Amino acid sequence: MNRNELTERIVVARLAKGLSWQELADAIDRPVVWTTSALLGQQPIPAELGKVLAAMLGLDESAVPVLAAPPMRGGLPTAVPTDPTVYRFYEALQVYGGAIKELIHEQFGDGIMSAINFSVDLQKKPHPSGDRVVVTFDGKFLPYQWVSAEN
Repeated sequence: MNRNELTERIVVARLAKGLSWQELADAIDRPVVWTTSALLGQQPIPAELGKVLAAMLGLDESAVPVLAAPPMRGGLPTAVPTDPTVYRFYEALQVYGGAIKELIHEQFGDGIMSAINFSVDLQKKPHPSGDRVVVTFDGKFLPYQWVSAEN
């Protein structure tokens, strides 16, 4: 079984068993965004946690090493995402990405926000005009550094 096949099985099993992503995250004491990302194939899941999730989802133990393997991260099926929810993040970064980049450089210096040393959180915030989605990206600042060939 490859990772894509396993991901499809996970999605079907979760729905069939009526499990929420939060319930799965709580079972392994991990953040819900990380757990969801991992079960969708974007994070390796340590074997001991993979066993818990496989049992909850009714998956064979052969799923555990596939869950634990380092995944091929990222990569959407199209260059511009077509799913409306994912596209809105793409759109927001097209509109605000340049400003965010400028402000990172102004406040931190020449560098980037790490997506490796990183966490993300999603909250629902009630609002009189309709509930708000609050997404927090929390990445370590990594300065660009010039290293000469002699070093």
